Amino acid sequence: MTSSPDRRVRDISRPVKPGTAGWPGDVPYTFSLSWKKSDGASVNVGAIAGSVHTATHCDAPFHYDDAGATVDQLPPEVFVGPAWVVDVRGVEAWQPRLVGLDFAAAPRLLFRTGGWPDTARFPDAVPVMEPTLPGWLAARGVVLVGVDVPSVDALDSKALDNHHAIGRAGITIVEGLWLDEVPPGRYDFVGLPLKLVGADGSPLRAVLVG
Repeated sequence: MTSSPDRRVRDISRPVKPGTAGWPGDVPYTFSLSWKKSDGASVNVGAIAGSVHTATHCDAPFHYDDAGATVDQLPPEVFVGPAWVVDVRGVEAWQPRLVGLDFAAAPRLLFRTGGWPDTARFPDAVPVMEPTLPGWLAARGVVLVGVDVPSVDALDSKALDNHHAIGRAGITIVEGLWLDEVPPGRYDFVGLPLKLVGADGSPLRAVLVG
């Protein structure tokens, strides 16, 4: 994958800063300087704390399955390559919007739902895919699914049926994307997680090229 003057790079990551909304009860994001040049140090050195599910992130299977792979065990190539962006705003059944897409050429799928318009405010509810969709996608070779909301399941779900169905299908989950200004179509996706050994997820700096 190469970039050229006529191929735009679109940042589809949400900002990570104090005040970025996280899951209620989860560890909020903080940043502080442990060394400061203004105090006489030779450099500024920062330290961060917070949930690995802050803003734009991936879920490793270990997030919802004790026997699942941790984020350092996920193949990095899943997070790089051709992807479709599909607009499902106001649509209850997402599958009809996918008919005719060539998943052999672009096996990653990013859903623009419009369900999280303000990163500083955690939504009260989010749109979710129909329960039959993960199996339908797996049969067509999809390897990654991304959404622009905090979860692929309803926010009050305890069973996390979509997480488990997507995991059983061997599909990687990306959540918290920012797709508000992205037209539907085919792009190249890049959104690599950190190699956090033993972790259940990781923040991503996700971009689309195209």
